[in-house]
Amino acid sequence: MVHAFIMVKTGAGESEGSLAEIRGLESVVDAHIVAGNYDIIAEVDGQEVYDVLETVSSSVQGLGGVSDTKTYIAMG
Repeated sequence: MVHAFIMVKTGAGESEGSLAEIRGLESVVDAHIVAGNYDIIAEVDGQEVYDVLETVSSSVQGLGGVSDTKTYIAMG
């Protein structure tokens, strides 16, 4: 099992709508609006690293309002 954190940057006023959509994705364990350089942090689980990257590239980055992502794979 691979656990990762996805940092999501959204457009102005888009965080709450994007949060609801991100929370609805199957592989997302939890997600929160945060203060800082990114607007949302999502926790994702996948069987393989490929599954996590697929979630980011096909699902999260495809949402309207999402302008940037950064993915961190948990090492332990």
